[in-house]
Amino acid sequence: MKSPVSKLGWGAWLVLLAAGLTMAATLNGYYVYVLANVALLAIVGIGMNVLLGLAGQVSFGHVGFYAIGAYAVAVLTSKAGLSFWLAWPIGVLLAGAVGLLLAVPALRVKGPYLAMVTIAFGFIVEHGAVEWRGLTGGQNGIMGIAAPAVWGFPAGERGVAALAVVACALLVLLYAWLDRSAWGAALRAVRDSEVASESVAISPVRVKAVAFALSAALAGLAGGLFAPLSGFVTPQTFGMLQSILFVLVVMVGGAGAVAGPLIGALVVGLLPEVLAGLEDWRLLFFGVLLLVVLWVAPLGVAGLFARWRRQPAAAAAPVAAQPLARGAARGVLRVQGLGRQFGGVRAVHDLSFETVAGGVTSLIGPNGAGKTTVLNMLSGFYQPSAGGFSLQGQALQGRAAHRLAQAGIARSYQTSQLFSSLSVEDNVALGLCRGRLGSPLAARRFHAPALRERARALLAQCGYGGPPQTPAADLAHVDKRLVEIARALATDPQVLLLDEPAAGLSREDKTRLAALLRAIADSGIGVVIVEHDMALVMDLSDRIVVLDAGQRLADGTPAMVRADPAVRRAYLGEAGLQGGVVARPAAAASEEVLGIGALQTGYGAEPVLHGVALSVRAGQMAALLGANGAGKSTLMRSLAGLHRPVAGGIHLDGRELAGLGAEQIVALGLVLVPEGRQVFPELSVLDNLRLGAFLKPEGREARVEDMLQRFPRLRERLHQRAGLLSGGEQQMLAIARGLMAQPRVLLLDEPSLGLAPKVIEDLFAALSRLRDERMTLLLVDQMAGLALSLADHAYVLESGRIVAQGSAAELQADGALMRAYLGE
Repeated sequence: MKSPVSKLGWGAWLVLLAAGLTMAATLNGYYVYVLANVALLAIVGIGMNVLLGLAGQVSFGHVGFYAIGAYAVAVLTSKAGLSFWLAWPIGVLLAGAVGLLLAVPALRVKGPYLAMVTIAFGFIVEHGAVEWRGLTGGQNGIMGIAAPAVWGFPAGERGVAALAVVACALLVLLYAWLDRSAWGAALRAVRDSEVASESVAISPVRVKAVAFALSAALAGLAGGLFAPLSGFVTPQTFGMLQSILFVLVVMVGGAGAVAGPLIGALVVGLLPEVLAGLEDWRLLFFGVLLLVVLWVAPLGVAGLFARWRRQPAAAAAPVAAQPLARGAARGVLRVQGLGRQFGGVRAVHDLSFETVAGGVTSLIGPNGAGKTTVLNMLSGFYQPSAGGFSLQGQALQGRAAHRLAQAGIARSYQTSQLFSSLSVEDNVALGLCRGRLGSPLAARRFHAPALRERARALLAQCGYGGPPQTPAADLAHVDKRLVEIARALATDPQVLLLDEPAAGLSREDKTRLAALLRAIADSGIGVVIVEHDMALVMDLSDRIVVLDAGQRLADGTPAMVRADPAVRRAYLGEAGLQGGVVARPAAAASEEVLGIGALQTGYGAEPVLHGVALSVRAGQMAALLGANGAGKSTLMRSLAGLHRPVAGGIHLDGRELAGLGAEQIVALGLVLVPEGRQVFPELSVLDNLRLGAFLKPEGREARVEDMLQRFPRLRERLHQRAGLLSGGEQQMLAIARGLMAQPRVLLLDEPSLGLAPKVIEDLFAALSRLRDERMTLLLVDQMAGLALSLADHAYVLESGRIVAQGSAAELQADGALMRAYLGE
């Protein structure tokens, strides 16, 4: 393994160290003071680089730790009579300890809240120094702080400057080692995805707390040198501006780069001196130049240089793909009476099942059934409200996610959550550590040949054939899925939980994935999947557990589940398809209002929609049906202008909608009632309705009255906040808000989702009235039987393709709908 310092270069490091010591010995006193301040800025910047560059946490309160280090040295040397060489490390340890105490509560909040906590801490330290007069001297501070003699340098500025330069040089080396160690990888992993880091047995709070404490200690180290350098400390020295400068050092130099704090300290420390002759204009020019630097190089100066010098990573020697070895069956996960409530919503209730040892257990069910909630409880991201679960007889409920990962439960996610700033190989190598990160400076352990060979072997076994040094952010969608599974297997799990692993994959990739999952199960690991591709589920599963409204509806083999009437009702609506569909009079022939031709769209991976074509005619209701994950909501978002199609056309009354914004499409009359209702919860019912008429305010109040007559329950709650309505009332409000826009075509995306049967009945009665009034509707709903009872024409979508279309009776006879929903 190359030395971590090779990033900066040993030669450059020695030249900078020698140059710094030479300047400390030869320059006049003023320039020595400037040199020392630049070195102190770099030391604090190195600490901030650990926190901001690696862990991704922003602190505007580090001037408080700087002050703690300075005051500790000042008090201990001038009042307690201790030597500087004893007082300085005490100040460092005190700053680090205070940083650790602050980190534990502070790092549980994120974003602006964390910044506010650290700002408050900086103010507390500054004003504490003012008020604690007996110790700190109050506003007058502490004067006459003696500077030590260092390595033959005279006591004073030169000695402190030389000490600061040497300390800065050593800390650059230590940061380089940290960056290359498992701790550095863990810090970046937590920054990229805290959720995924817990799945490989890393505790984000612990890792961030260590980073915060280390960063605070380095700020205290610099502060301990500032006290003898200046000869005095006062509270005014440690204001908020100084904290902002510390952050700028990292941002300007390049967050995460080894040389970033050095470059940033030179810019932030020397630029004001260069502009000193401009007097009143100095701060203005300083600010403008910093803005220009950040605009030209948002990743900092070091990031700009790295981009110019970037070279393709050398490809590692290929590893022969050895199949996963068969092993003894293990990984029996027993769930007993599991329940979870979110406020008044019961997401999962009294769920019990047992996974297949060395086999594949699938959790399936319609939208809102609670499948992902179950996975989140089994992997520790939600705590059960009732019941529990055990693995190999060991009760695990109540444990944190990283503890469950250590106990043998691995996890992948609906949307791949790789550590994007790490390489593919580093992602898997970090999984192999299983949370045991070792020493922060043990870079060689993390890059040990045996560990790296094991990581590459796992990648090959999972079917990844690309370069292992490729950044995870640059992977294709299918490769992200494979690498995520390899990383999960690296933790040596007994049970592997997979949330929609086949989402967005092509048919060929799904076939490869199915073979991989079967091989994993054959190796002895219990596999639990949530998946909406019913053909894949039926072919792969040894056991299927069907959920509906958070409860177990059925449990058995694929053949048993397919034949269960309750399962058919849950997937196809209360009426099902076996009892027949209510026949409606044939609608009169009318002109096409909405036309979709050869539409193709996706999310940067395998397209979700493949050449979808359908037609909606004036005064008719068209239904779009299919299993979860078929692409129905993606189609609705594309029609509404919320997602750009890759190819194909969308026409409303003959006008092409491609390239138009969502608000322009609404103005033309294509209005979406989105999945999940999405009312404005803090606004009243009346305000929600009025906002629906935002683009067409003429006659708004008359339309409001019409909506209240159509949905009488809204009148009773007209001035209540929409967020306080029940789910059914919110859905009525969402439909009424859509109607307020006077749509030419109303798009309804899963209006029955999460509603009780009686509410669904009332809702479909309202939709039936709209259909009878010749409103043009395009309906997507999981209650296929009810949707077909209203529709004039229906389309069946499977894996992003229209596989069947026709009237309700025609679809019932064809059987395509049953195949799409249950894989028959």
